Amino acid sequence: MFKNLMEWIEYRLPIMRVANMHAVQYPAPRNMNFWYVFGFLATIVLVNQIVTGIWLTMSFEPSAERAFASVEFIMRDVEYGWILRYMHSTGASAFFIVVYLHMFRGMIYGSYQKPRELLWLFGMFIYLALMAEAFMGYVLPWGQMSYWGAQVIVSLFSAIPVIGPDLVVWIQGDYVISGATLNRFFALHVIALPLVIVILVFLHIVALHEVGSNNPDGTDVKRKKGSLSEDEKTKFKIHEYYTSKYDIIDDIVPFFPHIVLKDLVAFSLFLIAFCYVMFFNPGMGGYFLEHPNFEIANGLKTPEHIFPVWYFTPFYAILKAVPHKLGGVICMFAAIVALALLPWIDRGRVKSWRYRCGLHTWNLIIFAGVFIFLGYLGGTPQEAWKIIASQILTIMYFGFFFLLWIYSKNEKTKPVPARITG
Repeated sequence: MFKNLMEWIEYRLPIMRVANMHAVQYPAPRNMNFWYVFGFLATIVLVNQIVTGIWLTMSFEPSAERAFASVEFIMRDVEYGWILRYMHSTGASAFFIVVYLHMFRGMIYGSYQKPRELLWLFGMFIYLALMAEAFMGYVLPWGQMSYWGAQVIVSLFSAIPVIGPDLVVWIQGDYVISGATLNRFFALHVIALPLVIVILVFLHIVALHEVGSNNPDGTDVKRKKGSLSEDEKTKFKIHEYYTSKYDIIDDIVPFFPHIVLKDLVAFSLFLIAFCYVMFFNPGMGGYFLEHPNFEIANGLKTPEHIFPVWYFTPFYAILKAVPHKLGGVICMFAAIVALALLPWIDRGRVKSWRYRCGLHTWNLIIFAGVFIFLGYLGGTPQEAWKIIASQILTIMYFGFFFLLWIYSKNEKTKPVPARITG
């Protein structure tokens, strides 16, 4: 009876066919390594954020008078409320950690190059939506850093000529950061932006499965000219959609169980680290949960030092490195746009850094170091040497893209294997 029911459903809604095509029997390159687990982990964290967010909204009150008190109520009086809150706050930082590592993997293995340009752009749109989602969620507890952080970030839009001041009022929903701003951010954080992120993630996965996954060699699986035999289809358990595209079946393995088992090992390690932070150090010394945010928002009392949460600090350092306000805003957004334009900045023919020149390897390593150091500078109190260092590192940040555009055109590369290696 159950089998008949499933067949009846499958005929009308092909759930298993879609699951086999895009998950179970999806053909993945057999040489995927540790760097390829972060996309899976990002999906897990996204589910965590949605589920815990739904439960938190049941007890949260989005008003200037009650927001801070409702968070305290969740922490102290709601059964297991403190776990939900720490799962959500730790998940926010974990999301950016795995996303940054996922993006860096794309950079070192050239996962943004042809034919994956659209895949990279969808990923960057997810990143932008995630930044907006995180910022608006950061405001909701209505603590001191939430209030003043919102004041600083929203005021940046006033630097836009002509429409800037009116745009600030429109974003705030008031002439100052107030309960109207909080209510507006709550609606966007809970409904609009999660919906946008889920849609973009869906498009990201569809674009990935259309062109196929990249691998550490940057060698594409060869395209099919004939058709595989029925015995080969059965042996390798690859969905018929993909057997019409791939011929060299030794280069690919079904996503389940080969890649799933690797992802589960990574998930186990990730879960251990996540639970350690959540149960023993949820504030991470003020980086995940800032100390001023344990005080209720007060528009008459400015915190001694105002800077955003750690995952925004590299771009905040770039903003502060430029003395002119509008120039700083332009540079900050240009830093994100430059990442999105990587498929067109990099003119190289080889994808993976394994087979590219030594200059490219060092350029990537230095870029990663610059990004981390900018994060440190943007998240600590400003001093004269830090401003100078931020200016130097900002030049180095954009220098990465300029150098890449220069040397990638006529780069001397190593021979790329014709087949995927182990």
